[in-house]
Amino acid sequence: MGQQSFPHDPPHPSTHYRCVGVGVGPANLSLASLLHRYPDVPNLFLDRRAAFGWHDGQQIPGTTLQVSLFKDLVSLSDPTNAFSFLSYLHDQGRVYHYLNAQFSSVPRREFRNYLEWASRRNENIVFGETVTEVGFTDGVFTVRTDRRRVTADNVVIGVGSSPWVPPQAERLLGTTQFHVSEYLARADDLAGKRIVVVGGGQSGAEAVLDLVSREQNRLPQRVCWLSRRRTYFPIDDSPFTNDFYMPSHSDYFYGLPAETRSTFNTEHILSSDGISEATLRDLYQRIYVHRFVEGNQHLVRLQPNREVTGVSGGGSGPWDLTVRHNDDAGSVEHHEADVVIWATGFRPAPMDFLAPIAGRLEREGDELRVDQDFAVQWDGPLDRNIFVQNAVRGQRGLADPNLSLNAWRSSRIADRLRGVPDDEQLPSFIEWSAKTAKESWSAS
Repeated sequence: MGQQSFPHDPPHPSTHYRCVGVGVGPANLSLASLLHRYPDVPNLFLDRRAAFGWHDGQQIPGTTLQVSLFKDLVSLSDPTNAFSFLSYLHDQGRVYHYLNAQFSSVPRREFRNYLEWASRRNENIVFGETVTEVGFTDGVFTVRTDRRRVTADNVVIGVGSSPWVPPQAERLLGTTQFHVSEYLARADDLAGKRIVVVGGGQSGAEAVLDLVSREQNRLPQRVCWLSRRRTYFPIDDSPFTNDFYMPSHSDYFYGLPAETRSTFNTEHILSSDGISEATLRDLYQRIYVHRFVEGNQHLVRLQPNREVTGVSGGGSGPWDLTVRHNDDAGSVEHHEADVVIWATGFRPAPMDFLAPIAGRLEREGDELRVDQDFAVQWDGPLDRNIFVQNAVRGQRGLADPNLSLNAWRSSRIADRLRGVPDDEQLPSFIEWSAKTAKESWSAS
């Protein structure tokens, strides 16, 4: 392959790193935290945002994490690390207060503040710098930003995800039709409005709960909650299902055929994308009070098992949503709404900065193909790698975009960068792989 060159190179010599990270969300923040104690692994992590943020537009008061506080940036891989959630509480002088509060789940805003704290304490993290291109020249990666050029033996991509809405809504987004990621900025003044929330996961449930929990003078006229699922299903947080979110299952999943992996992710989506039972209970109780105690019978319409097939209108008038019932293909329902909130999830963010070397990287469907250590398979030297975080759910399972294996995945990448063996925990109680004839249990 020909060498990649960058125009207008700065006159100063490039700075070289063992690892340059692109993006500073929880994934790369975890890796940066694990590498911080190893000065022999010089690293730099860059993010285009001016300051750290994590779902800031969805930090609805009262919302909580759906995972354990131990699933922080580092604890499950390096429990003595100075960037743990416990270290954060201690540093802030409130570790006893947190214990006495007896939270059943970590307040999401608290966890967001913990992540920001970790980003501020790490001098290897730089905000306000956009990576524009990644090339490969003379045996090293060349990373071009809007401020400088650096070189690296390895690049780790953790650019996170982008809000996703169905095609029929893409060109209509604005102040009265928006993705739930903009909820706090867009959903303040909705008194007397007709609201439709689309999406039956946790984000949709939180939006509906917030809307129907407002003071009487701030309540919408009506809140309609649409979902393609047959009902508003809870997250499966049971012990054996949670074994899907252990390292041993991630490795087992990686070795399965692609079709089997896809089927698994579809069948077990509720282990990742269901609604917490506490949220469902609060919402049901709120609807009960509105309908039977306060006599507000028409405030909430619950309509699962439906799909939005079209959106029209807007401008000076209401939106018109065309909806099809999944059990009656010929049915057509219409919903008028003053505001539409799409709680339809996220997709991996684009990686356009890889354009100079994109042809050298292997792909598996929409994903970059990775090896067992999350390194992209490519035609370059074996000791020069591009790692991807949070972007290979099809190859690594439902846990990949989840916080559950964040520290473990970063640890595996860090061990590869340092050239040390993995320090894995004991495997699951469950025997995921088929046994050979010699391994089969004896009948005697």
